[in-house]
Amino acid sequence: MTGMRQETAIDGFRLAYERTGSGPAVLLLHGWPGDRTDYRAVAPLVSAAADVIVPDLRGFGESDKHLADPARQYSAAAQARSVIGLIGELRLGPAVIAGYDIGSKIAQAVARDRPDLVRALVVAPPLPGIGDRILAPRAQREFWYQAFHNLELSTELVDGQPGAVRAYLRHFWSHWSRPGFEPASEHLDHLVSVYGPPGAFAASIAWYRAGAGAVAASLAERVPEHRIEVPTTVLWPEHDPLFPREWSDRIGEFLAAAELVWLDGAGHFSPLEAPGEFAAAVVAATRR
Repeated sequence: MTGMRQETAIDGFRLAYERTGSGPAVLLLHGWPGDRTDYRAVAPLVSAAADVIVPDLRGFGESDKHLADPARQYSAAAQARSVIGLIGELRLGPAVIAGYDIGSKIAQAVARDRPDLVRALVVAPPLPGIGDRILAPRAQREFWYQAFHNLELSTELVDGQPGAVRAYLRHFWSHWSRPGFEPASEHLDHLVSVYGPPGAFAASIAWYRAGAGAVAASLAERVPEHRIEVPTTVLWPEHDPLFPREWSDRIGEFLAAAELVWLDGAGHFSPLEAPGEFAAAVVAATRR
């Protein structure tokens, strides 16, 4: 892969990205707390059949980070504007967009706002339809971090402190993954290198301060008058403590053409825990 940078800033942000392969266009959107390396095992499998673009989202990795006005600059719609801008700049035409975690929400936002640019979606949770079930005690034991991220205390304790960044992010990579999965030390080293500098952690949690986190989004959601029409493959992991499989029961109310696929044996970090299955779903989507 060759590292590149978006030429035209969207709202003052330029995205860093990697591109490899040739064929139908595919964009792979990472999650929190990650960056474009979340797809290091998936991209080589997909690039044999597709033109694969893997960006760092606004506020992440090597992409631009601005801390002012998170509600306007880091919402799902704002993140989607950067992805739409990148599609236009690279003249990709309709693309398959895949994502998990915040990348899933951004992929859905692109499909909702600009369906003409999307051939198909391949997404893992979060998906719409959760509603107020996210307030259940069991769920709130998992989603505590979203309230914490809205406190200035979170940046005071973590931002710009590599040791704290490493411990904090290691918790999520260990706890949200399948039983027995542990992030490799070199992966944690990389995360610290991109989340550890002053301002980097604060930029990464601007998503939550924009009200784009799963708790705020689930409580605000309403069944839409018009569902997303883009063909969608939903990959739902078996061992994701944030999003139990019973929460998949209402996706048809929001997605008109969704196929639900159980991702057995995987936890929340599906591109790294089940790269073969994830890549196969993306390649299949390019053939639609």
